[in-house]
Amino acid sequence: MKILHTSDWHLGRSLYGRKRHAEFTAFLDWLVATIAREHVDTLLVAGDIFDTSTPGNRAQQLYYQFLCRVAASACRHVVIIAGNHDSPSFLAAPRELLKTLDIHVVGQAGEQLDEEILVLENSQGVAELIVCAVPYLRDRDIRAAQAGESSEDKNRNLMEGIRDHYAVVIALARQKRAAADAANDDTRNIPIVVMGHLFAAGGQTVDGDGVRELYVGSLAHVSAEIFPSDLDYVALGHLHVPQIVAGSDYKRYSGSPLPMGFGEAGQQKSICVVEFSSDGKSSRLQPEVSLIPVPIFQQLVRIKGTWEHIAARLHELVATASQAWLEIIYEDDALISNLRVRVDTIVSGSALEVLRIRNMPVIQRTLQQTRTGETLDDLSIEDVFARCLSASAVPAEQHPALLQTYQEAVASLQQADSNAD
Repeated sequence: MKILHTSDWHLGRSLYGRKRHAEFTAFLDWLVATIAREHVDTLLVAGDIFDTSTPGNRAQQLYYQFLCRVAASACRHVVIIAGNHDSPSFLAAPRELLKTLDIHVVGQAGEQLDEEILVLENSQGVAELIVCAVPYLRDRDIRAAQAGESSEDKNRNLMEGIRDHYAVVIALARQKRAAADAANDDTRNIPIVVMGHLFAAGGQTVDGDGVRELYVGSLAHVSAEIFPSDLDYVALGHLHVPQIVAGSDYKRYSGSPLPMGFGEAGQQKSICVVEFSSDGKSSRLQPEVSLIPVPIFQQLVRIKGTWEHIAARLHELVATASQAWLEIIYEDDALISNLRVRVDTIVSGSALEVLRIRNMPVIQRTLQQTRTGETLDDLSIEDVFARCLSASAVPAEQHPALLQTYQEAVASLQQADSNAD
């Protein structure tokens, strides 16, 4: 049994207005070829298939074309869970149709937790894998709001709800494994794999990945202890940096296959391949995890520093005929008012494309003086909210609590399912 674990595709995402359909197409083509080359039996996609809850026609086309190609391959099963960027109702709408192709989609937590436990069978109808397909757990899915509760109470109750949900699902999966082993007169202990889309405490994020902005402090950081050590593999999504969880090779974030922003430029992206085989010494099938690097389909380059450094790096890229997309961040004491002109002069006639330029000395001086010319692109949502607090003369000691409440409201809006009835 060989499993491929991936997540956080974010189909339809653009970068500073630049469409990325060619990158997504190239990645999905590569993934289909990899599934065939590696003889993958089961594909797990741990959430954030789309970048928004209302994906465009091109993103949907890429998704369904990919599923058709995988269904026609030797891959026996596909399991997909919704992430926080996905619309649960949109993702699950064709669920019954896709199930006929052995493609299983779980959009949101329901009253029947059995729906999140999939017993996958081989061509002889014998159970070969049990998957706990737990989607992104929204606040309203697992707890009821209580009047007068504090932010700390809400966070604690949310964490308890997530922990209890996983505990029940895992317990049911163990029962199904025992029943399957008994029915098949089998003592192999069928592997149990748990899927999730969440922020495990201690997880690593990067600037601009869209994850860290959802949280303040430890809000919604889930302890890795919710995943018992006897699980065979934990396939997680949500964090874009490939990483292990709590020091275990068998609990992993696959990370996003494409860099979602310039903060991820230069980061080696990968997918996880998990193969279960018997070691001949125990009844438990032992997992072996390997990483397959994802090729770079569109190079992103962030150039940051003095003008001398920026100019030298640009000339180097031009000389190598690079086709990279660039983010330029000028940082120095000396003011340069014609930074855009200087950059454009160097890259003119080349295949380089400058998507963003940040002239930090000009920005800082402008903000310190009258803030004239400042744009929203220069501010985060937290910056805007902080400005509102200051403009309204709200006491500084109240800012942290109000910021957390504001952050929770923003997260709630991002979780809203615009496709639901």
